[in-house]
Amino acid sequence: MPATTDTKWNAHLYDDKHAFVFKYGEDLVKLLAPSIGEEILDLGCGTGHLTQLIAEAGADVTGVDSSNEMIEKARAAYPGLHFRVASATDLPYNQAFDAVFSNAVLHWVLDKELAIDGVYRSLRPGGRFVLEMGGKGNNDQVLLAIRKVLTRHGYYTNAATQRWYFPSLGEYTSLLEKRGFLIGYASHYDRETRLQDSEQGITDWIRMFCSDFFSNIPEDILNGLLEEVQDMLRPTHYRYQAWWADYKRLRVAATKQ
Repeated sequence: MPATTDTKWNAHLYDDKHAFVFKYGEDLVKLLAPSIGEEILDLGCGTGHLTQLIAEAGADVTGVDSSNEMIEKARAAYPGLHFRVASATDLPYNQAFDAVFSNAVLHWVLDKELAIDGVYRSLRPGGRFVLEMGGKGNNDQVLLAIRKVLTRHGYYTNAATQRWYFPSLGEYTSLLEKRGFLIGYASHYDRETRLQDSEQGITDWIRMFCSDFFSNIPEDILNGLLEEVQDMLRPTHYRYQAWWADYKRLRVAATKQ
């Protein structure tokens, strides 16, 4: 989840119908390969599921997220772990960690250089940075449908003009190298994702991740707009009795030189 954003997050909806966010992140923990005694920062920890998974490997892990709602739920679920509210662009650490881990977070951070600087400062020399984020083209079809419906009904001025940062592999790895990271692994890949609600998959996804697009629209009007977006996407995003999102991901493992 985001480590810096003004969006209000529904922690219950996140765990209930968007658990795929951290479920896919379990594979990223394998790339991190945490070991006993390591000190690791989980940047954008959300409700703490991957923080706990890292801790189970024997690491001393700290989870940070900008959302109070997410941190409160993480603390309640995993009282033995350390969580705090903090922004990705203002991390309060200096050479405190052996590794920084970040799953599905950094595409929310428009000040990407500040975030990279913060990670670099937080790592000890030789420390590693393992991340996955939305890559170039992520959910393009869903976002296009949202913009079309908002424009059709005269609400596009309510839409966030630039909500996410979805870079190409070359763009993001260049930023990391410029800051002093050595890239060990990088991949940009398609990851079509099945949404958990078979009836309202797209509308629930929009409510969770795109609420800024619909700010100040009355609820009775909003419901109709969301249904219209979902109907527009049905021919391409609904099959085998399920809704699918066209995710494209960027995964990187780098080392602080």
